[in-house]
Amino acid sequence: MDSVRIEIDGSNLTLEKFIKIARNGELVKIADPAVARINQARGFVDTAVEEERVIYGLTTGFGKFSDVSISKEDAKTLQRNLILSHACGVGKALSEEVSRGVMLLRANALAKGNSGIRLSTVSTLIDMLNKGVHPIIPEKGSLGSSGDLAPLSHMVLVMIGEGEAIYKGERMPGREAMERANIKIVELTSKEGLALINGTQVMTSIGAFVVYDAIKLSKYADLIASMTVEAMNGITDAYDPRVHEVRNQSGQMDAADNLLRILKDSNNTSCQGEIRVQDSYTLRCIPQVHGASKDAIEYVRDKVEKEMNAATDNPLIFPGDGDAISGGNFHGQPMALAFDFLGIALSEYANISERRLEKLVNPALSEGLPAFLAECGGLNSGFMIIQYSAASLVSENKVLAHPASVDSIPSSANQEDHVSMGTIAARKATEILFNARNVLGMELLTACQALDLRGNKGLGQGTKILYDNFRKKVEYRSNDKAFQADILESEKMLKNYDLLDEIEEKIGLLK
Repeated sequence: MDSVRIEIDGSNLTLEKFIKIARNGELVKIADPAVARINQARGFVDTAVEEERVIYGLTTGFGKFSDVSISKEDAKTLQRNLILSHACGVGKALSEEVSRGVMLLRANALAKGNSGIRLSTVSTLIDMLNKGVHPIIPEKGSLGSSGDLAPLSHMVLVMIGEGEAIYKGERMPGREAMERANIKIVELTSKEGLALINGTQVMTSIGAFVVYDAIKLSKYADLIASMTVEAMNGITDAYDPRVHEVRNQSGQMDAADNLLRILKDSNNTSCQGEIRVQDSYTLRCIPQVHGASKDAIEYVRDKVEKEMNAATDNPLIFPGDGDAISGGNFHGQPMALAFDFLGIALSEYANISERRLEKLVNPALSEGLPAFLAECGGLNSGFMIIQYSAASLVSENKVLAHPASVDSIPSSANQEDHVSMGTIAARKATEILFNARNVLGMELLTACQALDLRGNKGLGQGTKILYDNFRKKVEYRSNDKAFQADILESEKMLKNYDLLDEIEEKIGLLK
């Protein structure tokens, strides 16, 4: 059984492996070299406590209480109290996949061997992940420094037989979930509570799902934009690689290349001067706008994968050197800035998508299409309110895109006097992703209607697959009817990554 498990060692977790484990339920184990490192660091902690060395979080209190000495006899009480007092989250629970991601990332950080936790405690976390005990973690309450203290404490509550968890689809007390899964409750000892909660794993788990889904959405955005180009008889000269090579922005060049491959063999597009000299920016500048967001997403992916494999607690143990150093790796600023950037990048996909949608429905801009794509305008409103809804989501994204990372409220009596708000940034990016996906879904719905009204002369290699699959689910509209089901189907299609694989198999990998 172990041979089919994905090994974690604190250094080699990728975004793809993260998704396989956290979203798809693949099993995980700690690599043998990581086991040795964990045991070595634990030996250092045991010696330090026995000798009553003054080390933050081992023989002292926390935060402003760092100058309060704690005896070795009180070590277990200190760690349990830490978890109970810090479990102050509020709001709805994080999804089960995000909860799984939190456990995975915390276990991977501990596998680096710089935390001083017992191997048996890390193994409990791995057992919970593999057996499907998913702690209820409230989404709100983290300052993002010192790490995700409040939400991670809710994760640990279940490990010590407290809190709540979901097991096999049922919400129940944490102790009951552990008993049903046949996992022993942990009695935390010196350093362990701190090692489990002093890190950035909640913000990183939330953000990792966003960046993975953003990569997929960026490809769908190119496909949907291409469909609108066809519906508007758009000019493909603007996507000529020579135009983009002289600017040398990699995302822009990738987007232009995607468009040309998606639109290959289309009979709906035009050349400059054939119908008009040039298109408006929402068509002509697709590579520039989409490409900039691609570059931003790639930047965030790099930051996320680094953070996935980082030791982010305090103090950090360096057993080979005989040192325990109090530092600040728990500070979420690297993730906070990245997730704010990710939210902005996703907002722009929705922003330009809504403007393309407006071109399709506005008779002053649509180059001969009927107003609001209605066959009997006046009697029917057609796609008029689709644009309203898209505009609402775009406006909401503009509010959500305000950076969380520019705010800081001091905590712990000003001992922790600058915090990141990185978890808020990650949660905002999640909402922006949802809105952006729905706006693009609305554009897809609208572009298909426009193509049918214009008279489809033959779609491109990429758009044909998307169109054919979409029309199996959503029919052409000759009369008004409720849109909600179609909007839901559109959004669902943009989460169908198997379809994306099918398209890429036909036209080559989209960048």
